[in-house]
Amino acid sequence: MKKTLVLATRNRGKVRELKVLLSTLPGLEVLSLDELEQRRGGERLPEVIEDGETFEANACKKAREIAGATGCAVLSDDSGLEVDALGGRPGVHSARYAGPEADDDANNAKLVEELTPVAPERRGARYRVVLAFADPGGVLGEGMHTEDGACEGHIELEPRGENGFGYDPYFRPEGYGCRMAELTPEEKNRISHRAKASAKMLGFLEGYLAGG
Repeated sequence: MKKTLVLATRNRGKVRELKVLLSTLPGLEVLSLDELEQRRGGERLPEVIEDGETFEANACKKAREIAGATGCAVLSDDSGLEVDALGGRPGVHSARYAGPEADDDANNAKLVEELTPVAPERRGARYRVVLAFADPGGVLGEGMHTEDGACEGHIELEPRGENGFGYDPYFRPEGYGCRMAELTPEEKNRISHRAKASAKMLGFLEGYLAGG
């Protein structure tokens, strides 16, 4: 019988990437929050307020609260863009950089506005992520397992590419001449911050599921 793992996000881009990255793990059924709600007859799960000051704090809070509400094992993700010239902003506020209801276009517009006066060589940046795994009904109990990952790069002021989401049209990964949004999903899943963290989490989950 497969173990159910719930992804504590409604971001379709994150769900799509995480499902691919976790697809090599046997014995695991991976569901998004929307898919779990649909399976349970449309019962709406509580929204988690991401008020932590770090990616780890937010990821752990989401994993803990969704696990408590569903009784399932949960994998959560908190991630964002850190720009050196902006003192690490937008950071944990990446998804709502231009305001609580902001979308990708609004967030990117604010980023470009703030970086327009900044010299190109000072626009170093990185994507950073923390994954948190909770399984209160399993051998992990009340504990939590986290992994992190980062992808270094540079912010360009002209968007390119149609793939990815978030800041991808403006983010040029280190060592590449193109934007993250110009990479194929397969290419992105080899170099992204989420891919690096997921690889480490897969190593943990393989042992965890075998032992459980």
